[in-house]
Amino acid sequence: MKAVVWQGKRDVQVMEVPDPALKEPTDAVLRITSSGLCGSDLHLYEVLTPLMTPGDIVGHEPMGIVEEVGSEVTNLKPGDRVVVPFQIACGSCFMCGLGLQTQCETTQVRDQNMGAPLFGYTKLYGAVPGAQAEYLRVPQAQYGPVKVPEGPADDRFLFLSDVLPTAWQAVEYADVPKDGTLAVVGLGPIGDMACRIAMEKGARQVIGIDLVPERLARVRARGAQVLDVTEHDDIGEAVRELTSGRGADAVIDAVGMEAHGNVAGKVAQTVGGMLPGKLAEKAIAKAGVDRLSAFQHCVDIVRRGGTISLSGVYGGAADPLPMLTLFDKQVQLRMGQANVKRWVPEILPLLTDEDVLGVDEFATHHLPLSQAPEAYEMFQKKADGAVKVVFRP
Repeated sequence: MKAVVWQGKRDVQVMEVPDPALKEPTDAVLRITSSGLCGSDLHLYEVLTPLMTPGDIVGHEPMGIVEEVGSEVTNLKPGDRVVVPFQIACGSCFMCGLGLQTQCETTQVRDQNMGAPLFGYTKLYGAVPGAQAEYLRVPQAQYGPVKVPEGPADDRFLFLSDVLPTAWQAVEYADVPKDGTLAVVGLGPIGDMACRIAMEKGARQVIGIDLVPERLARVRARGAQVLDVTEHDDIGEAVRELTSGRGADAVIDAVGMEAHGNVAGKVAQTVGGMLPGKLAEKAIAKAGVDRLSAFQHCVDIVRRGGTISLSGVYGGAADPLPMLTLFDKQVQLRMGQANVKRWVPEILPLLTDEDVLGVDEFATHHLPLSQAPEAYEMFQKKADGAVKVVFRP
């Protein structure tokens, strides 16, 4: 089959690789019909390269048709249309029972001291072959895949794999007070969708913050206020002017480790990645430092006693946090990979023909898998208005 294969820093290629096969009785094999390109895929493309191995198949946002199931998968049959969460969880352990599927005790990557494995995402998370491919082996298929109805185009349901539950959890964790204000820093796919969800859930004021004109325009068109960081010397003061001088009740950081505007952080990331072999891997995994400019903006923007919800992926193990300010402002922090299956029952009822979240038109680009190298470059450079790319194998 054809798959998108990581070969090195800023180097992904579409290659012929062996077809996946059932290995465990709880496996299924899926024929991919759509697969998303995620902002966190760019971390593999650039920052987290020491944790990758040439030949790794990337991607973690799959949707498709079940081709084959193992003997213990009784809830699926060949021909079923499914969306697959980006993490692999069993559904029956203590953590899954708490709705913390990202911490699944059956599948935890214990040799790396990490939580549940992720499709197509570094050796820290199990180096499981990913979903930007024609076929995908799905472990724990007795629990993970979500069956969806025939009829609507893939985009109606595809984003249940990651974007929708990640944005939903970000809003839930933000815990915006009734009639409160939410600021969202970073208007890529997650930040954009978080704004939509917050407005749907009744937030009185939603302020989207970014520096890319096309992304600001998308969010403004959905009814949120927007602030262009390039037009303000002090973005925190700009938010306070809109919020009675206090700041936002809650702030979502939808940017993560590759924030703009932090030269020292970029240098630290770059130097770590330049070290040879195992030294680079240890530097990233044990002493990595993120670019924290987006998070620092969040600390400034949030009001005293407010909440910061981190959905942007951070990978540093030695990040210098502004602990004095966080403590003094009595800020609550909530964070983590989205627990997809926890939120699916709440999201699915919104994916009707009314399309209140605008999922049908959410993707900016639909491309064949063969154009993956160009798509990664375009997405990283935020060129051609790219916000969400969907591959159609």
